[in-house]
Amino acid sequence: MTTVAYARRTTEPTVEAAPRSASNGWWGMVLFVATEATLFTVLLASYFYIRFKTSSGWPPDGIADPKLLRALVMTALLTASGFVMYAAETGIRRGRQRALVLGLGATFLLGLAFLGLQIWETVVVAREFTPRTDTYGSLVFTITGAHSVHLVVGLLLLAWVQGRAWFRAYTAGRHLGVQMAAMYWYFVVVVQVAIFVSLYLTPRI
Repeated sequence: MTTVAYARRTTEPTVEAAPRSASNGWWGMVLFVATEATLFTVLLASYFYIRFKTSSGWPPDGIADPKLLRALVMTALLTASGFVMYAAETGIRRGRQRALVLGLGATFLLGLAFLGLQIWETVVVAREFTPRTDTYGSLVFTITGAHSVHLVVGLLLLAWVQGRAWFRAYTAGRHLGVQMAAMYWYFVVVVQVAIFVSLYLTPRI
């Protein structure tokens, strides 16, 4: 048995041909994303609760408004990756292997670029305040840190799906793994948009 044939055989059981409504894996990802969405909802709700309870201005303690340019570029990169991921998913639905591989690769690179900028942003922000500075600092670092962790998980998931895509493990009728990875990645993108609006735009209102 060749390496390619072995890879296809060993990965095939994890890529179900059943409709999404009948797939335990698909529903499992839906529940997981819903759970994680609840986490970020609570974190952002806490952020706004503390903000509206603070009467001395926001950000408090003389902290400057967050800079927009880098955060805007980061959000644009991740939003673009969501569209590229959609193109990859649409491609494999039509049986286009090349569209899947290229789309997954581009999504991964855009996500990696975002992660690099996020690390840079964290280093720059930490020069002005840290999680120990005040409640604002604690919330900002917790929210962005939690999102970074989810992004890394998404990158690992993309790498795994990409590896299987190289061996043509997915077809027009068998691409559950791609659907699940895409669903998780869309979640990561939406959370970043919510973070950008909440942490970077609303302080200027």
